[in-house]
Amino acid sequence: MRVITGIARGRRLLTLEGDDVRPTTDRTKEAMFSSIQFEIEGTRVLDLFAGSGQLGIEALSRGADSAVFVDRNRQAIEVIKKNLQSTGLAKNAVVLNTDADTFVSTTKEKFSFVFMDPPYSQGILQKLLPLAERVVSEGGAIICEHPLGEELPEELTEMKIYRSYRYGKIAVTVYR
Repeated sequence: MRVITGIARGRRLLTLEGDDVRPTTDRTKEAMFSSIQFEIEGTRVLDLFAGSGQLGIEALSRGADSAVFVDRNRQAIEVIKKNLQSTGLAKNAVVLNTDADTFVSTTKEKFSFVFMDPPYSQGILQKLLPLAERVVSEGGAIICEHPLGEELPEELTEMKIYRSYRYGKIAVTVYR
């Protein structure tokens, strides 16, 4: 796993070990970012279920002003911090050890892009999407990675599915 482009291009990233870990593939990550490549510079991003932090780190590498990384797993938090240090992007990042739903329910912050890659097939996206919508700034987007075939709501309160992409057994859905 590596940073694809930007100021940290080519840097290898650490990941968690174990059967529950499912890092976003480079192909899927590249597709996610190609859909927002001209919008990312100067933005604030939120990486929920951050894992290794690779989505937020990719955004920072491509010119995002800042990123907040949220994960409830303490080992993931340590991996994110190490990856931020090794890429030189730590000064623009906040790393929080908390639940995604707690964070989006209580924060007053707004983000241009919210990346969501939760554990699959547990109904987490369906529950969390309406909460996450409230932290998206005007003109922003929520970008979700999920298993192909998992049904997501067509519309939230103000946002609706803008595009869905398929990458093998993985789908990426963008709400705007």
